[in-house]
Amino acid sequence: MGMMKEFKEFAMRGSLVDTAVAFVMGAAFGKVVSGFVDGLVMPLIGKLTSGVDFKDMKYVLTEKVAATTDATGAAVAEVPEVAIKYGAFITTVIDFTIVAFAVFMVIKAINKMKKAEPPPAPAGPTNEEKLLMEIRDALKK
Repeated sequence: MGMMKEFKEFAMRGSLVDTAVAFVMGAAFGKVVSGFVDGLVMPLIGKLTSGVDFKDMKYVLTEKVAATTDATGAAVAEVPEVAIKYGAFITTVIDFTIVAFAVFMVIKAINKMKKAEPPPAPAGPTNEEKLLMEIRDALKK
């Protein structure tokens, strides 16, 4: 029973619940940004780059070979295309940049709203220091 109580206290701690909510909202925000980039930003960039679709941008390492038969009549397996899809990578980098900038702006706003905490008052002398001051004062007399 003790472990369950400890787990419940841990799970209901404010920071854990806040983190879970932030994670869910972040995932949803990521989808919104992906939709924004795919639906609005990339078509505009494509228009500026003479109709280039970034999803189709790739560097082909090995061309696709369709299934055929060789000289003996045996079936030769189909070879899939091997390509580096750098257009999808560019789109993902743009997604990340927008999300990172939005998170930066939110954190900046939160930090601005926080009240500046006054610096802690200097600590008084320790017991050792008090004793040394008493000894010093006694020696002065």
